Amino acid sequence: MYFQTLDDKGECVGVYKNGKLYFQDLPEGLKRTWKYAEYLQESNVEYASVWSGNRSLNDTCPNALVDDWVAVEDKLKAFYRSFVLAKVNMNENCFFDLVPKPFLVEYCEIRNKITQYVFENYEKPVNYDFLVDLTKVLARIRHQKLNIDVSSLTDKAHLPKFRQAAKKYAQIDPYCRYNINGTKTGRLTTQKSSFPIMTMDKDFRSIVKPTNDWFVELDFNAAELRTLMALGGSETPLEDIHGWNMRNLFNAGVTREEAKQSFFSWLYDENKTNPKLSKYYDRDKVREMYWDGEVVKTMFGREIEADRKHALNYIIQSTTADLVLRQVIKIHDMLRDKKSFIAFTIHDNIVLDIVDEERYIIPMMIEEFSNTALGTFLVNVKAGKDFGNLKALSL
Repeated sequence: MYFQTLDDKGECVGVYKNGKLYFQDLPEGLKRTWKYAEYLQESNVEYASVWSGNRSLNDTCPNALVDDWVAVEDKLKAFYRSFVLAKVNMNENCFFDLVPKPFLVEYCEIRNKITQYVFENYEKPVNYDFLVDLTKVLARIRHQKLNIDVSSLTDKAHLPKFRQAAKKYAQIDPYCRYNINGTKTGRLTTQKSSFPIMTMDKDFRSIVKPTNDWFVELDFNAAELRTLMALGGSETPLEDIHGWNMRNLFNAGVTREEAKQSFFSWLYDENKTNPKLSKYYDRDKVREMYWDGEVVKTMFGREIEADRKHALNYIIQSTTADLVLRQVIKIHDMLRDKKSFIAFTIHDNIVLDIVDEERYIIPMMIEEFSNTALGTFLVNVKAGKDFGNLKALSL
Protein backbone atom coordinates (compact mmCIF):
# COMPACT_ATOMS: atom_id res chain seq x y z
CA MET A 1 0.00 0.00 0.00
CA TYR A 2 2.74 2.50 0.94
CA PHE A 3 5.40 3.74 -1.47
CA GLN A 4 7.63 6.78 -1.94
CA THR A 5 8.35 9.01 -4.91
CA LEU A 6 12.05 9.50 -5.65
CA ASP A 7 11.73 12.91 -7.32
CA ASP A 8 8.81 15.27 -7.99
CA LYS A 9 9.70 16.28 -11.56
CA GLY A 10 7.56 14.79 -14.32
CA GLU A 11 10.53 13.47 -16.28
CA CYS A 12 12.17 11.86 -13.22
CA VAL A 13 9.97 8.80 -12.82
CA GLY A 14 10.96 6.63 -9.88
CA VAL A 15 9.36 5.07 -6.80
CA TYR A 16 10.25 2.87 -3.86
CA LYS A 17 7.87 0.06 -2.86
CA ASN A 18 8.27 -3.10 -0.79
CA GLY A 19 12.05 -2.76 -0.54
CA LYS A 20 12.59 -2.25 -4.27
CA LEU A 21 13.34 0.75 -6.50
CA TYR A 22 11.39 1.15 -9.73
CA PHE A 23 12.27 3.51 -12.58
CA GLN A 24 10.13 4.46 -15.59
CA ASP A 25 7.78 1.45 -15.34
CA LEU A 26 5.80 1.92 -12.14
CA PRO A 27 4.49 -1.10 -10.20
CA GLU A 28 0.79 -1.67 -9.60
CA GLY A 29 -0.96 -1.02 -6.30
CA LEU A 30 0.40 2.47 -5.58
CA LYS A 31 -2.01 3.75 -2.94
CA ARG A 32 -0.40 6.03 -0.36
CA THR A 33 2.79 8.09 -0.32
CA TRP A 34 4.23 11.16 1.37
CA LYS A 35 4.38 13.66 -1.48
CA TYR A 36 2.89 14.28 -4.90
CA ALA A 37 5.00 13.94 -8.05
CA GLU A 38 3.96 15.03 -11.54
CA TYR A 39 4.09 11.51 -12.96
CA LEU A 40 1.24 10.60 -10.56
CA GLN A 41 -1.06 13.20 -12.14
CA GLU A 42 -3.71 10.72 -13.30
CA SER A 43 -3.53 8.32 -10.36
CA ASN A 44 -5.80 8.03 -7.30
CA VAL A 45 -2.94 8.12 -4.80
CA GLU A 46 -3.43 9.65 -1.33
CA TYR A 47 -0.75 12.01 -0.03
CA ALA A 48 0.28 12.10 3.63
CA SER A 49 1.80 15.58 3.37
CA VAL A 50 -1.61 16.97 2.34
CA TRP A 51 -3.46 14.70 4.76
CA SER A 52 -1.41 16.16 7.63
CA GLY A 53 -2.33 19.73 6.68
CA ASN A 54 0.88 20.21 4.65
CA ARG A 55 3.09 19.67 7.69
CA SER A 56 6.68 18.60 7.18
CA LEU A 57 8.26 15.21 7.78
CA ASN A 58 10.00 16.69 10.81
CA ASP A 59 6.69 17.89 12.27
CA THR A 60 4.88 14.59 11.75
CA CYS A 61 7.66 12.14 12.64
CA PRO A 62 6.59 10.07 15.70
CA ASN A 63 8.91 9.99 18.71
CA ALA A 64 9.82 6.36 18.10
CA LEU A 65 11.31 7.24 14.70
CA VAL A 66 13.01 10.55 15.53
CA ASP A 67 16.54 9.15 15.92
CA ASP A 68 16.33 7.16 12.68
CA TRP A 69 14.82 10.10 10.81
CA VAL A 70 17.45 12.58 12.07
CA ALA A 71 20.25 10.23 11.03
CA VAL A 72 18.94 9.78 7.50
CA GLU A 73 18.09 13.48 7.17
CA ASP A 74 21.66 14.40 8.14
CA LYS A 75 22.91 12.20 5.32
CA LEU A 76 20.44 13.85 2.95
CA LYS A 77 21.66 17.34 3.92
CA ALA A 78 25.25 16.24 3.34
CA PHE A 79 24.36 15.11 -0.19
CA TYR A 80 22.67 18.43 -0.93
CA ARG A 81 25.69 20.36 0.36
CA SER A 82 27.88 18.39 -2.01
CA PHE A 83 25.51 19.20 -4.88
CA VAL A 84 25.79 22.91 -4.10
CA LEU A 85 29.60 22.76 -3.95
CA ALA A 86 29.69 20.87 -7.24
CA LYS A 87 27.24 23.39 -8.74
CA VAL A 88 24.77 20.67 -9.70
CA ASN A 89 21.49 22.12 -10.96
CA MET A 90 18.74 20.14 -9.25
CA ASN A 91 16.16 21.45 -11.73
CA GLU A 92 18.01 19.69 -14.53
CA ASN A 93 18.91 16.44 -12.75
CA CYS A 94 16.97 13.62 -11.12
CA PHE A 95 17.64 13.23 -7.42
CA PHE A 96 17.89 9.44 -7.63
CA ASP A 97 20.68 9.67 -10.21
CA LEU A 98 22.88 11.60 -7.78
CA VAL A 99 22.81 9.50 -4.62
CA PRO A 100 23.70 5.84 -3.85
CA LYS A 101 20.85 3.36 -4.24
CA PRO A 102 21.28 1.92 -0.69
CA PHE A 103 20.70 5.40 0.72
CA LEU A 104 17.51 5.76 -1.34
CA VAL A 105 16.18 2.54 0.16
CA GLU A 106 17.06 3.61 3.71
CA TYR A 107 15.58 7.08 3.21
CA CYS A 108 12.36 5.83 1.63
CA GLU A 109 11.80 3.16 4.27
CA ILE A 110 11.79 5.80 7.03
CA ARG A 111 9.47 8.00 4.93
CA ASN A 112 7.16 5.01 4.52
CA LYS A 113 6.90 4.61 8.29
CA ILE A 114 6.18 8.32 8.81
CA THR A 115 3.62 8.20 6.00
CA GLN A 116 1.85 5.25 7.62
CA TYR A 117 1.85 7.05 10.99
CA VAL A 118 0.18 10.11 9.47
CA PHE A 119 -2.62 8.13 7.83
CA GLU A 120 -3.24 6.19 11.04
CA ASN A 121 -3.17 9.15 13.43
CA TYR A 122 -4.27 12.29 11.56
CA GLU A 123 -7.80 13.23 10.56
CA LYS A 124 -8.43 13.81 6.87
CA PRO A 125 -8.90 17.55 6.17
CA VAL A 126 -12.38 18.65 5.08
CA ASN A 127 -10.85 20.33 2.03
CA TYR A 128 -8.41 17.49 1.24
CA ASP A 129 -9.52 17.02 -2.39
CA PHE A 130 -9.15 20.75 -3.09
CA LEU A 131 -5.68 20.79 -1.51
CA VAL A 132 -4.58 17.84 -3.66
CA ASP A 133 -5.84 19.54 -6.83
CA LEU A 134 -4.09 22.77 -5.83
CA THR A 135 -0.88 20.86 -5.05
CA LYS A 136 -0.93 19.42 -8.57
CA VAL A 137 -1.37 22.86 -10.16
CA LEU A 138 1.42 24.43 -8.11
CA ALA A 139 3.73 21.48 -8.84
CA ARG A 140 3.27 22.12 -12.55
CA ILE A 141 4.07 25.82 -12.10
CA ARG A 142 7.04 24.97 -9.87
CA HIS A 143 8.82 23.11 -12.67
CA GLN A 144 8.14 25.66 -15.42
CA LYS A 145 11.15 27.87 -15.99
CA LEU A 146 10.31 31.56 -16.22
CA ASN A 147 11.63 33.43 -19.23
CA ILE A 148 13.69 36.17 -17.56
CA ASP A 149 15.38 38.83 -19.71
CA VAL A 150 17.15 41.55 -17.70
CA SER A 151 18.22 43.54 -20.77
CA SER A 152 15.50 46.14 -20.13
CA LEU A 153 17.15 46.81 -16.77
CA THR A 154 20.73 46.83 -18.01
CA ASP A 155 19.70 49.51 -20.52
CA LYS A 156 19.13 51.70 -17.45
CA ALA A 157 22.26 50.58 -15.62
CA HIS A 158 23.32 54.20 -15.08
CA LEU A 159 20.56 54.32 -12.43
CA PRO A 160 21.59 52.46 -9.23
CA LYS A 161 18.08 51.05 -8.66
CA PHE A 162 18.02 49.32 -12.05
CA ARG A 163 21.68 48.28 -11.97
CA GLN A 164 21.18 46.52 -8.62
CA ALA A 165 17.93 44.91 -9.80
CA ALA A 166 19.56 43.56 -12.97
CA LYS A 167 22.27 41.88 -10.93
CA LYS A 168 19.78 40.54 -8.39
CA TYR A 169 17.30 39.02 -10.84
CA ALA A 170 20.01 37.54 -13.07
CA GLN A 171 21.15 35.43 -10.10
CA ILE A 172 17.75 34.23 -8.84
CA ASP A 173 16.54 30.75 -9.79
CA PRO A 174 13.75 31.48 -12.34
CA TYR A 175 11.07 29.23 -10.87
CA CYS A 176 7.89 30.10 -8.93
CA ARG A 177 7.68 27.98 -5.79
CA TYR A 178 4.53 28.59 -3.80
CA ASN A 179 3.81 27.86 -0.15
CA ILE A 180 0.27 26.59 0.43
CA ASN A 181 0.59 27.10 4.19
CA GLY A 182 2.14 30.55 4.07
CA THR A 183 -0.86 32.25 5.72
CA LYS A 184 -3.64 31.17 8.07
CA THR A 185 -6.26 32.41 5.60
CA GLY A 186 -5.08 30.21 2.73
CA ARG A 187 -3.56 33.00 0.66
CA LEU A 188 -0.51 31.75 -1.20
CA THR A 189 2.97 33.02 -0.48
CA THR A 190 6.23 32.13 -2.19
CA GLN A 191 9.08 30.17 -0.65
CA LYS A 192 12.43 31.80 0.06
CA SER A 193 13.97 29.91 -2.87
CA SER A 194 11.29 31.16 -5.28
CA PHE A 195 11.52 33.86 -7.88
CA PRO A 196 9.78 36.78 -6.08
CA ILE A 197 6.93 37.12 -8.55
CA MET A 198 4.44 38.22 -5.88
CA THR A 199 6.57 41.01 -4.41
CA MET A 200 8.73 42.36 -7.24
CA ASP A 201 8.69 46.09 -7.93
CA LYS A 202 6.37 47.00 -10.82
CA ASP A 203 9.26 48.88 -12.44
CA PHE A 204 11.03 45.56 -12.97
CA ARG A 205 8.15 43.37 -14.17
CA SER A 206 9.10 43.84 -17.83
CA ILE A 207 11.93 41.32 -17.38
CA VAL A 208 9.37 38.52 -17.11
CA LYS A 209 8.41 37.44 -20.62
CA PRO A 210 6.22 34.62 -21.97
CA THR A 211 7.77 31.37 -23.08
CA ASN A 212 5.11 31.21 -25.79
CA ASP A 213 3.68 34.29 -27.56
CA TRP A 214 1.59 36.27 -25.07
CA PHE A 215 0.83 36.83 -21.44
CA VAL A 216 -2.88 37.08 -20.72
CA GLU A 217 -3.92 38.19 -17.23
CA LEU A 218 -7.33 37.38 -15.75
CA ASP A 219 -7.91 39.55 -12.70
CA PHE A 220 -11.04 39.75 -10.57
CA ASN A 221 -12.33 43.27 -10.12
CA ALA A 222 -12.36 43.96 -6.35
CA ALA A 223 -12.61 40.26 -5.46
CA GLU A 224 -12.84 40.74 -1.69
CA LEU A 225 -15.64 43.32 -1.94
CA ARG A 226 -17.59 41.00 -4.20
CA THR A 227 -17.06 38.16 -1.74
CA LEU A 228 -18.47 40.25 1.13
CA MET A 229 -21.41 41.38 -0.96
CA ALA A 230 -22.22 37.83 -2.08
CA LEU A 231 -21.83 36.31 1.40
CA GLY A 232 -24.34 38.87 2.67
CA GLY A 233 -26.87 37.82 0.06
CA SER A 234 -26.50 40.63 -2.50
CA GLU A 235 -25.86 40.10 -6.20
CA THR A 236 -22.59 41.63 -7.36
CA PRO A 237 -22.69 44.14 -10.25
CA LEU A 238 -21.01 43.19 -13.54
CA GLU A 239 -19.12 46.48 -13.69
CA ASP A 240 -16.30 48.14 -11.78
CA ILE A 241 -17.48 47.81 -8.21
CA HIS A 242 -15.87 51.01 -6.94
CA GLY A 243 -17.58 52.95 -9.73
CA TRP A 244 -20.88 51.23 -8.87
CA ASN A 245 -20.41 52.14 -5.20
CA MET A 246 -19.65 55.75 -6.15
CA ARG A 247 -22.85 56.14 -8.16
CA ASN A 248 -25.20 54.18 -5.92
CA LEU A 249 -23.94 54.45 -2.35
CA PHE A 250 -22.28 57.86 -2.12
CA ASN A 251 -23.41 61.44 -2.60
CA ALA A 252 -23.05 63.19 -5.95
CA GLY A 253 -19.67 64.79 -6.50
CA VAL A 254 -17.68 62.03 -4.79
CA THR A 255 -14.93 60.62 -7.03
CA ARG A 256 -14.25 56.92 -7.51
CA GLU A 257 -11.04 57.13 -5.47
CA GLU A 258 -12.79 59.03 -2.66
CA ALA A 259 -15.58 56.45 -2.62
CA LYS A 260 -13.01 53.64 -2.48
CA GLN A 261 -11.16 55.22 0.44
CA SER A 262 -14.38 55.93 2.34
CA PHE A 263 -15.59 52.39 1.84
CA PHE A 264 -12.48 50.75 3.28
CA SER A 265 -12.38 53.27 6.11
CA TRP A 266 -15.91 52.13 7.06
CA LEU A 267 -15.49 48.39 6.41
CA TYR A 268 -13.16 47.48 9.27
CA ASP A 269 -14.19 50.20 11.75
CA GLU A 270 -17.21 49.05 13.75
CA ASN A 271 -17.63 52.51 15.21
CA LYS A 272 -18.51 53.88 11.78
CA THR A 273 -22.06 53.44 10.53
CA ASN A 274 -23.43 53.84 7.02
CA PRO A 275 -26.92 52.47 6.29
CA LYS A 276 -26.42 52.64 2.51
CA LEU A 277 -23.23 50.58 2.64
CA SER A 278 -24.67 48.14 5.17
CA LYS A 279 -27.61 47.40 2.89
CA TYR A 280 -25.34 45.86 0.25
CA TYR A 281 -22.32 44.95 2.39
CA ASP A 282 -23.87 43.45 5.53
CA ARG A 283 -20.72 42.97 7.58
CA ASP A 284 -22.61 42.13 10.80
CA LYS A 285 -24.65 39.41 9.10
CA VAL A 286 -21.54 37.89 7.51
CA ARG A 287 -19.61 37.93 10.78
CA GLU A 288 -22.52 36.28 12.59
CA MET A 289 -22.82 33.57 9.92
CA TYR A 290 -19.16 32.56 9.84
CA TRP A 291 -17.75 33.38 13.31
CA ASP A 292 -18.86 31.71 16.53
CA GLY A 293 -17.08 34.10 18.84
CA GLU A 294 -13.81 32.19 18.79
CA VAL A 295 -13.33 30.51 15.42
CA VAL A 296 -14.03 31.57 11.86
CA LYS A 297 -15.39 28.73 9.73
CA THR A 298 -15.65 29.68 6.06
CA MET A 299 -18.00 28.28 3.43
CA PHE A 300 -15.05 26.19 2.19
CA GLY A 301 -14.49 24.55 5.57
CA ARG A 302 -11.36 26.45 6.58
CA GLU A 303 -11.19 27.14 10.34
CA ILE A 304 -9.23 30.08 11.80
CA GLU A 305 -9.05 31.20 15.41
CA ALA A 306 -10.04 34.87 15.57
CA ASP A 307 -11.19 37.61 17.92
CA ARG A 308 -13.94 40.03 16.91
CA LYS A 309 -11.45 42.60 15.61
CA HIS A 310 -9.99 40.19 13.03
CA ALA A 311 -12.94 37.90 12.31
CA LEU A 312 -14.47 39.82 9.41
CA ASN A 313 -11.12 40.29 7.68
CA TYR A 314 -10.32 36.58 7.99
CA ILE A 315 -13.74 35.61 6.64
CA ILE A 316 -13.40 37.84 3.59
CA GLN A 317 -9.74 37.15 2.82
CA SER A 318 -9.89 33.39 3.38
CA THR A 319 -13.11 32.90 1.42
CA THR A 320 -11.73 34.97 -1.45
CA ALA A 321 -8.41 33.11 -1.47
CA ASP A 322 -10.06 29.70 -1.62
CA LEU A 323 -12.57 30.89 -4.20
CA VAL A 324 -9.86 32.28 -6.51
CA LEU A 325 -7.67 29.18 -6.20
CA ARG A 326 -10.60 26.98 -7.16
CA GLN A 327 -10.89 29.05 -10.33
CA VAL A 328 -7.16 28.61 -10.96
CA ILE A 329 -7.65 24.84 -10.79
CA LYS A 330 -10.47 25.07 -13.36
CA ILE A 331 -8.26 26.99 -15.78
CA HIS A 332 -5.44 24.49 -15.28
CA ASP A 333 -7.81 21.69 -16.21
CA MET A 334 -8.94 23.57 -19.34
CA LEU A 335 -5.31 23.83 -20.48
CA ARG A 336 -4.41 20.20 -19.74
CA ASP A 337 -3.96 19.21 -23.41
CA LYS A 338 -2.83 22.62 -24.66
CA LYS A 339 0.57 24.19 -25.30
CA SER A 340 -0.57 27.25 -23.34
CA PHE A 341 -0.23 27.07 -19.56
CA ILE A 342 -0.54 28.97 -16.28
CA ALA A 343 2.65 30.98 -15.79
CA PHE A 344 1.88 32.11 -12.23
CA THR A 345 -0.82 33.48 -9.96
CA ILE A 346 -0.79 36.52 -7.68
CA HIS A 347 -3.60 36.70 -5.12
CA ASP A 348 -6.76 37.53 -7.14
CA ASN A 349 -5.36 37.04 -10.63
CA ILE A 350 -3.86 34.45 -12.90
CA VAL A 351 -1.30 35.03 -15.66
CA LEU A 352 -1.45 32.69 -18.65
CA ASP A 353 1.35 31.96 -21.12
CA ILE A 354 -0.56 31.71 -24.39
CA VAL A 355 0.36 30.19 -27.73
CA ASP A 356 -0.99 32.44 -30.48
CA GLU A 357 -2.78 29.58 -32.25
CA GLU A 358 -4.74 28.87 -29.05
CA ARG A 359 -6.12 32.39 -28.64
CA TYR A 360 -9.59 31.02 -29.38
CA ILE A 361 -9.75 29.56 -25.87
CA ILE A 362 -9.38 32.94 -24.12
CA PRO A 363 -13.13 33.82 -24.12
CA MET A 364 -13.95 30.39 -22.73
CA MET A 365 -11.38 30.78 -19.97
CA ILE A 366 -12.73 34.22 -19.06
CA GLU A 367 -16.23 32.78 -18.76
CA GLU A 368 -15.01 29.83 -16.68
CA PHE A 369 -12.92 32.07 -14.41
CA SER A 370 -15.82 34.47 -13.81
CA ASN A 371 -18.31 31.74 -12.83
CA THR A 372 -17.45 31.31 -9.15
CA ALA A 373 -19.05 29.52 -6.22
CA LEU A 374 -20.49 32.91 -5.18
CA GLY A 375 -21.91 33.86 -8.55
CA THR A 376 -20.53 35.70 -11.56
CA PHE A 377 -17.60 38.01 -10.77
CA LEU A 378 -16.36 40.65 -13.20
CA VAL A 379 -12.96 39.75 -14.69
CA ASN A 380 -10.56 42.38 -16.01
CA VAL A 381 -8.47 41.04 -18.90
CA LYS A 382 -5.05 42.31 -20.00
CA ALA A 383 -2.50 41.02 -22.50
CA GLY A 384 1.05 41.83 -23.55
CA LYS A 385 4.51 40.69 -24.56
CA ASP A 386 5.89 41.03 -21.02
CA PHE A 387 4.54 41.16 -17.47
CA GLY A 388 5.32 44.86 -17.05
CA ASN A 389 3.41 46.07 -20.11
CA LEU A 390 0.02 44.40 -20.04
CA LYS A 391 -2.77 46.37 -21.70
CA ALA A 392 -6.54 46.04 -21.35
CA LEU A 393 -7.89 43.45 -23.77
CA SER A 394 -11.39 43.95 -25.16
CA LEU A 395 -13.07 40.88 -26.60
